[in-house]
Amino acid sequence: MRAFPVKMPCGSRYWTVLDERWEPVPVADRFLRELRFGRDRAESTTEAYARSVALFLRWCGQTGRDWTTAAGELGLFITWLTFAEGGEQPLRVVAGTGASPVRSTRRINRVLVAVRGFMSFAVVDGAAPGWVLGALYELASRRDLPIEAQNEDGSLGLRMRSRHRLSEPETNVDRASDAEIVALFMACRSARDRLIVLLLACAGLRRGAVAGLRREDMHFAPDNGVLGCDVAGAHVHVVRRENANGAWAKSRRPYAVPADFMVVQAYDQYVIERHEHGAGAASDFVLVNLFRAPIGGPMTPDAIGDLIERLAVRAGLARRITPHMLRHGFGSNLADAGASLDEIQMLLGHAHAGSAAPYLHPDTARLRAAVERVGTPRAIAQQVAR
Repeated sequence: MRAFPVKMPCGSRYWTVLDERWEPVPVADRFLRELRFGRDRAESTTEAYARSVALFLRWCGQTGRDWTTAAGELGLFITWLTFAEGGEQPLRVVAGTGASPVRSTRRINRVLVAVRGFMSFAVVDGAAPGWVLGALYELASRRDLPIEAQNEDGSLGLRMRSRHRLSEPETNVDRASDAEIVALFMACRSARDRLIVLLLACAGLRRGAVAGLRREDMHFAPDNGVLGCDVAGAHVHVVRRENANGAWAKSRRPYAVPADFMVVQAYDQYVIERHEHGAGAASDFVLVNLFRAPIGGPMTPDAIGDLIERLAVRAGLARRITPHMLRHGFGSNLADAGASLDEIQMLLGHAHAGSAAPYLHPDTARLRAAVERVGTPRAIAQQVAR
């Protein structure tokens, strides 16, 4: 069992699971196509799910289990995931006292999410028995809840909670500091690279959104009415599209991010640089390859990630910097500047305000200032003074 990319005649791509005869596993293929085209998920999501489903089916095959009913033994699957190492070939279980886990708890939980989705689809598809849902989830009627929490119309509803999930240590993605962002900017050797750094750090875009930008998305006039846009001032539109370079805007909702003068200036300089190179004149993508093949082709999200890592090395930074750390820096700077959570939500392109919380890393000076604003309650201060 292995994950494999598929390109549709229309040009869209998704990932499927192939068996030992290099043929698609029918139920897995239907599930992954439903995920990609029916639920509008990214190609990268189907890749991650395909690899996870392939692991589950491989475990079933190697242990002689019927995959349609193996959901009842997911505890053993978790143990196998923890200590089985290898790639596409049959996995070898690492045993013995003190053996280190092969996969992190975070990775295992992601595999379980994909397996639960696959098996739930298989039940609806008729390929797996209905009792499998009870093996995957703890099912309970809402009638067990207090009256206030039940459905107003009195109808029966079900609550589901995953039965199998490992406890993950809390790990927050660190932010790139302002000093690190400046160092990355100064290490750039082209206007294009400076524009990329600023789009990540000063507009908070994900690398997939940056790679998917089209020239029609860059609205930098004081009045953009001539472009049919009612958003005032310089801004960048983030729109989800199918892109030949695999770029994907995560937000389903198109949104606009205001651009400061640094972004506008960097874009103007890049347009001149791109014209001088004569690259990508016919391409509507904003960011194209100027220095490596294919010249003029759109940059990929991975190329942007590689660029930021190279810039960090060139700048002599002491740690590895990723594009998402620049996005975290943008969110934290918004909070430090006094932006409200709903403003941060809109600027980061989140559907819910709570989604912005992990991006906020308050400056320690701001935390101290908050305590000093509160001060010591007068009653306590008087007691201490005595």
